[in-house]
Amino acid sequence: MDSSDCLPVIRTLAELTDLVERHRGGLYVRWSRGPAADLRATSSTDDLTGVPLPGLSANPLDVAEWWGDRSLTLWVARRLHDYAHLPHDKGEGVRPWVLSGKEAGRGPDNEPLVGDVRPRCWIGPEVIEEARTEVERQEAHWGPLRRS
Repeated sequence: MDSSDCLPVIRTLAELTDLVERHRGGLYVRWSRGPAADLRATSSTDDLTGVPLPGLSANPLDVAEWWGDRSLTLWVARRLHDYAHLPHDKGEGVRPWVLSGKEAGRGPDNEPLVGDVRPRCWIGPEVIEEARTEVERQEAHWGPLRRS
């Protein structure tokens, strides 16, 4: 058993929203085969060029200032929904997990590259489904960033 097997699993969107609200800074979601594999490599690689990047590619869960006092639940749902296509694109075993750390730079898609990574928890598949439902409830049509 590796250390990622010991991570807690967030099972509801409300739980994840509460975590984001309590931390208020430095939380990210990463879609990969997990902390055990990622921390062995210590950094991501640019898929196009193969260049090693100075940290793990992740997406911030922190609320942008321009979001104002809008729903934190919707913010978190959108952050998950935007990248929900990655398990399909990246292959078997890819799933979301939450980490904290320090931004070490920006990747080729302007995504944060995180160093000093501390795994926090897995995000269960039911949370991704809840996020999809929350986004679909909105009046405007929206989909994940991969729109074919």
